[in-house]
Amino acid sequence: MDGDDEALGASRSPSRGPSLSPSSGHGRHPEHATPTRGCMARGSAILTRRAPLGTSRDVNRDRGNAKRRDPDQESARLVLASASPRRREILREAGLLFDVLPAALDETPLPAESPAALVERLAREKALDVARRLPGSPARLVLGSDTIVVAPDDRILGKPRDAEHAVEQLARIVGRWHQVMTAIAVARSGGEAGGSGDAGTRSRIVVTRVEMRPATREELAEYVALGESFDKAGGYALQGGGSRFVLSVEGSRSNVIGLPLEETLALLEEARRDWLESSVSLLPETG
Repeated sequence: MDGDDEALGASRSPSRGPSLSPSSGHGRHPEHATPTRGCMARGSAILTRRAPLGTSRDVNRDRGNAKRRDPDQESARLVLASASPRRREILREAGLLFDVLPAALDETPLPAESPAALVERLAREKALDVARRLPGSPARLVLGSDTIVVAPDDRILGKPRDAEHAVEQLARIVGRWHQVMTAIAVARSGGEAGGSGDAGTRSRIVVTRVEMRPATREELAEYVALGESFDKAGGYALQGGGSRFVLSVEGSRSNVIGLPLEETLALLEEARRDWLESSVSLLPETG
């Protein structure tokens, strides 16, 4: 499960939440940057101009060179408020053109905060944190996301502190079903699209159930020694060596890797229709 690997805020501490169910009405409620661009091969894209696949730019350096930039090399109309390599890769593979400007905030859970409330609040705060740092024109969409693993005992599993902690986390979920919960949120550049506070953000929660086979602590320690556990909520990577423990995935597989793609594209299209000029298309260019 992917987290924001290079987040600037405090690491999330494991905690217990009273509920696994997303709050009702979740569609409306509640990282110094190395910008990256991807471009469209299939699916949907927020495009005004094309850029070569995988082109990278540094937002802060570009600001200093703004007067020398070709006006045709405009910023992408989508900004990813996360430093997560997995989220970047998922968006690239979907063909989206985007810049990366990670959010910077404290990810500590609030007292008695449920898993669903936590991920939705953090996704919205990440989107707004970056949106408020961007000029309002041209309008750009900012995508924030947060992912957690929820153990069968309702404990929130964040990124492990060390190898021993990783083994402890995995021991909580092997041999059982657990949930991977991601919230995605979109805000418009300038901060408060259509309202005050976070009223202008749109968000959704996606939950995937994962079943793992039983495993010994020796097996878990052997897996953790591979080194891929430490930047991932729950301490495993479905797309990596962690797949050895997975028996079944119910729901979005990309959600377990880092970002629920289908739901993300739908939310971006909804925001595009409402917040961007009609000439800006989310569809790939053809011909």
